[in-house]
Amino acid sequence: MSKLLTARELKEQASLVDLLSRLGYQPVPKRGREKMYVSMLRDSDTNPSFSVNDDLGVWFDHGAGKGGTIIDFGLAYWKHLSFNEVVKKIQDVCAIEIAEPRVRRPRKPVKVQHVVEKVRPLGAHPAITDYLKSRGVFEVARFYLSEVYYFIEDENDVRKHYFAAGWLNEHNSWEVRNRYFKGCMGHKGITVIPGHPKKAALFEGFLDFLSWRYDNPEADHTIIVLNTLTLLHQGINKAKAYSSLDIYFDRDKAGKGASRDFIKALPYATDRSAIYEGFNDYNDKLKAQLKTVATEQETKTNFFANVRVPFVR
Repeated sequence: MSKLLTARELKEQASLVDLLSRLGYQPVPKRGREKMYVSMLRDSDTNPSFSVNDDLGVWFDHGAGKGGTIIDFGLAYWKHLSFNEVVKKIQDVCAIEIAEPRVRRPRKPVKVQHVVEKVRPLGAHPAITDYLKSRGVFEVARFYLSEVYYFIEDENDVRKHYFAAGWLNEHNSWEVRNRYFKGCMGHKGITVIPGHPKKAALFEGFLDFLSWRYDNPEADHTIIVLNTLTLLHQGINKAKAYSSLDIYFDRDKAGKGASRDFIKALPYATDRSAIYEGFNDYNDKLKAQLKTVATEQETKTNFFANVRVPFVR
């Protein structure tokens, strides 16, 4: 029986494109470094909307608004499996074997670097503004996020320039997100916003934190955002410093599993995700809430526009 890879080893050695090919999925013909697939995570997808950048080891499903690493894909694809079972499943499907410690067989290294060129306050780039407004968090985000402009340089020294909303993690690396991509410009890490010395609220990503902040502008909790569920155990270690813990993870299989693991480690923590029951995450609830308000306002506007005031002589 082969040794089970760690999550880090798996992300370094496994190829997402290879995994998808072994599962029977092939990309549509497309130029560029990103490969496009008809989403295998949604039955409703008819046009290719699932993108993979194998150099960076990330994917993004545009129709679902979610993405991540090869492990995040495994958790979404094999919903019935636990985290460790997903790691083993990917290792088995990709036929990755661990040799003796002195002999390593990592994936062929590819010279790809991502470099942040400049950082600006929110509001300068209309595409970033429109994206955050579509998620209902633009005004709140002004206090926490920045516009991050960066380029990716491949092994042929070809640069491609990008932009996204982002914030810094504990390693001083930018966690970035736009309508089409979610990733990190450097070493992945947790983001902590200091607040109350005994109370903390925990989130998977910054969109969910900003959604919570929209509903709770006066809350004084210390904020711990994992930026990825693969950092759950590090998040638990940071949370041990607080005697009151509120968890706002997603209500999908991965999020619920993370909540269970968190509460198992720290039994006094409280899962608050029932607040957005019926939705996948806090941001989905906020978007639906704002859409309802907008519809009601439009209805009122149309009503009064059609009211005829009687003419009095």
